[in-house]
Amino acid sequence: MLKALIEQVEFAMAVHDIRYFLNGVLFVADGKRLTLVATDGNRLALAQADLAVAVPKQAVILPRKTVHELQRLLHDGNVEIRFAATQARFSFDGTELVTKLIEGRFPDYNRVIPKGHRHVVTLGRAPFLAGLQRASILTSEKFKGVRVTVAPGALRIASSNAAHEEADEDLEADYGGDSIEIGFNITYLLDVLANTNVDRVQMELQDAHSSVLFTFPDRTGFKYVVSPMRL
Repeated sequence: MLKALIEQVEFAMAVHDIRYFLNGVLFVADGKRLTLVATDGNRLALAQADLAVAVPKQAVILPRKTVHELQRLLHDGNVEIRFAATQARFSFDGTELVTKLIEGRFPDYNRVIPKGHRHVVTLGRAPFLAGLQRASILTSEKFKGVRVTVAPGALRIASSNAAHEEADEDLEADYGGDSIEIGFNITYLLDVLANTNVDRVQMELQDAHSSVLFTFPDRTGFKYVVSPMRL
């Protein structure tokens, strides 16, 4: 379970950000709920699971290197986690991993996650991923921008580059609301769709200027927020 939670969020960690507290994953244990959160300031991934035993609320930030080491080492079996003021210890399968923690205040992730967006789009994850992969070939090397347009029954992906080459692709989608056109860094979409094997993805939108919430109807406890990109 822990390995799966890490895999759902680790790609959203910042890399060498001067806001050092973003270069890792937030672990929050509260009662019978374990929450992992990662963000680089432009997107945020959150994954939650239930614990067998209730614990007092604790929140620590694990460094990026530790997160990747856990991802590599964890397998089936139980893991014991102990948090202290400046360190964490993970014990499993005869292995003990001790790490320093990142000091600092992690952003309030609950304020970042959109609530009450009016427009909801549901479509197949695999076709969406494949369409984005094809569109990424013709995105700008520097900006990696893609334009996504939702309209009743359809989602369109469009990209272009400095050589005036263009790609357009239409996908079937379960949607009956107003037409909305919104820009994204295509890498942020590819990351979340490629790191899961669920069948469907759901997008909750407000307008072209507000962050979009991605969830998977077949996987509870996961949320992914992406800020729009001006194209």
